[in-house]
Amino acid sequence: MTTTHAQEDGVHALERAWMEQAIALATDSGGSGGGPFGALIAKDGQVVATGHNQVTAALDPSAHAEVSAIRAACKELNTFSLAGCVLVTSCEPCPMCLSTALWARVDRLVYAADRHDAAVAGFDDRAFYDLFDKRPQADWPLEVAHLDVPDRTRPFDTWVAKGDRVEY
Repeated sequence: MTTTHAQEDGVHALERAWMEQAIALATDSGGSGGGPFGALIAKDGQVVATGHNQVTAALDPSAHAEVSAIRAACKELNTFSLAGCVLVTSCEPCPMCLSTALWARVDRLVYAADRHDAAVAGFDDRAFYDLFDKRPQADWPLEVAHLDVPDRTRPFDTWVAKGDRVEY
């Protein structure tokens, strides 16, 4: 399928409007005591769900805007797969949010501010990217250990043997 310039312009116009909405969500969140991050999920040209940072309000370190929007979209669409969806977020996703978007099978991700902008404001996303990109695991700020036990694959064996499992 070929895309015309008019179709591309329409997509970009939608994404710009959605970005304005994500930035407004982030601004409202930051101004009302939440973190200054906002995100939305769109499908077929329509916004399906929105989210804003709720880490301090929910006392949940995983309650980032992108994760909140992905969770809300999955509930709204009654699926764990967001294939065919666009994630629009006010800031470049941290590794956790990027991983969540990958697991959700989002087709496209669009962001405005980047990890360096976030770092200037005091958010350590850049430090986490640096950790995963450059530092050997031995230098991480938490210990990661592999414990080899005889039945370590039992959950997977049970899963593989289950004839009615839902692949993801």
